[in-house]
Parts: sequence; C-alpha cells; structure tokens
Amino acid sequence: MPIALLLPGDSPRSTGEDGEYVTLLAGLDTPLPPILVHRPSMKVIDGMHRLKAAFLRGQADIDVEFFEGTTEDAFLRAVSANVAHGLPLTRDDRRAAAARIMASHPQLSDREIARVAGLGAKAVATIRRSTTAHDAQAPSRIGRDGRVRPLSSAEGRTRAAELMREDPRASLRAVARTAGISPTTAGDVRRRLEAGQAPARVPRQPGDAENGAVPAVATAGARSRRRMQLLRADTDLVLEKLLRDPSLRHREERRRLLRLLQHNAIGTHEWSELAAAVPSHCGELVMSLAQQYAETWLGFARELDERSRTSRRLAVGE
Repeated sequence: MPIALLLPGDSPRSTGEDGEYVTLLAGLDTPLPPILVHRPSMKVIDGMHRLKAAFLRGQADIDVEFFEGTTEDAFLRAVSANVAHGLPLTRDDRRAAAARIMASHPQLSDREIARVAGLGAKAVATIRRSTTAHDAQAPSRIGRDGRVRPLSSAEGRTRAAELMREDPRASLRAVARTAGISPTTAGDVRRRLEAGQAPARVPRQPGDAENGAVPAVATAGARSRRRMQLLRADTDLVLEKLLRDPSLRHREERRRLLRLLQHNAIGTHEWSELAAAVPSHCGELVMSLAQQYAETWLGFARELDERSRTSRRLAVGE
C-alpha cells in the first residue's frame, strides 16, 4: 500500500509517537511487520511507529492488513494491539482507553476490558464506577468467553418468562440466548412458571420470621444451612460460583468434578425432552443407568454432608 494514501489514526497514546523508537525501527535490517489499517477511512489503527520508520527508510509503500469494522471497534483493536506488542502504553493511557471503551462498548465485561487495555479487572471496575458510562451501562455484559450475562438475574428471568409465554414451544437454548441467561436458568424459569410461581424468587427481608429469616444470634451451623438454602435458589448461580473458585481449577481431579457438574447442569424441562428422545427399546437400559448414576450422586452428596457436619462439630468444639 502506498504510504501517501495512509492517514494517522485515533491513537490511544496521549503523547503521540516516540521519536527515538521510530529511529530504532528505521535502523533495523529486517522487514517491518505489516501495519493495521481501517479500510473505510484508510487510517492507521496500529503501526504509526512502523509507518514513520518506513518513511525514514525512504520506502514508498508498506505492507498492511485491513480492518473492516466500525470506528469504535477500530479503537478497540488499536488498544489491544498496543498492549500486546511494540512500545507499551503508559498506565494513564491504558486507564483512559478503558474509560473510552466503556462508553463505546458498555456491554463488555470488566474482565474483557481489562484484557484489552492491559489492566486489572478491579481497576476497570473502579473506572466504571467513577465514569458516566456507569450510569448508562448496558443491561447485560459480554464476558471473555463470549457469553452474554445479564447484570441482574431477575431481569434475565423476567425476559425469559415473557418469551416462554409468547412461544411455549421455544427451546430452552433459544430462550436463554435471547434473554441473556444460561439454559439451566431458563429451565428453572420454565419449571417455576409451570408450577404457577414467579420467574424469580422474591428476596426475603432480614428479620422477617414468616419468610424464614435467620435471627442475628443464629448458630454457625444454622448460618451455614441458611447460606446453602440461598444458593439453591439458583443452580446456575451455584455453578458459576464454583467455576470461578481457583481452588477447584488448579488440580485435575477437581477440574473433573467441575466438568461433571457442568454436564449435569440442565433444567427440568430439558430432562423431559431427553426422556422423550430415548427410543422405546432403549428405555429400560437408560432408566437403569440413570438410577445408578442418581444413587451414585446421592451417595456423593451424603458423604459431603457428613464431612460438612463433622467440620461444623469441630468448629464449635463438640
């Protein structure tokens, strides 16, 4: 691409290009890597140092790669590219870039913005709270894995319930994808609707005895049981909590447990769909296996319960 056709881009560097670094690149004997160019505007997204170095070398053209996205996405690529290689961005530039990305891409999660801008997730969360972008944040976020997660589980459940009422035959995966929740949560919403319940549990008020609130003087064992009751309110929440626990991800046998839990994390309605899909001549065999697996899981749960009870007894000195 002729250098004369290229324009300076919207750089995340507040101080512009570093002259010494340009001179260093110009003096290299090896070819310079291609620069990244926004095709609609012909502006340089990543590679202004290389472009100026090529000009100092007397080159008339330079190798380029084109980017076809929007201006906002082009800035996102510019930040990501400058963090990944070349002359590092200053911390102030990375923080300013994170704030700008929040404004243009409010649906991105703190961790994803942190990855792009080269910051910690906590630093990004602090920036989000202190910027006006926080006041107009999207109802859901896209994480590093590409999954869409609602900021409020209740909002996602309400949307799922509306979709199910509009089309009772819609699959759980289709509902989950549109509502921004997991298929497991969508299955729980369908079960609650079939039982005549609200799509989400109504939060219990502290001190409400009729709602089963735990008194302030509750024992350690009672508090633990209450915590488990709250976790059971949303199996998807429990699974997400376990998947984020570092102690469960750093050993193979624990990662195997997480995989088993994920494989079983489907809603009641999905189990019904699977049962309907079993051929009649395989019914008894599948039923026998399911019963054996259920008994195995039940024994596993009992063993964990016994360990938990033992730990609580030791904690209170029994």
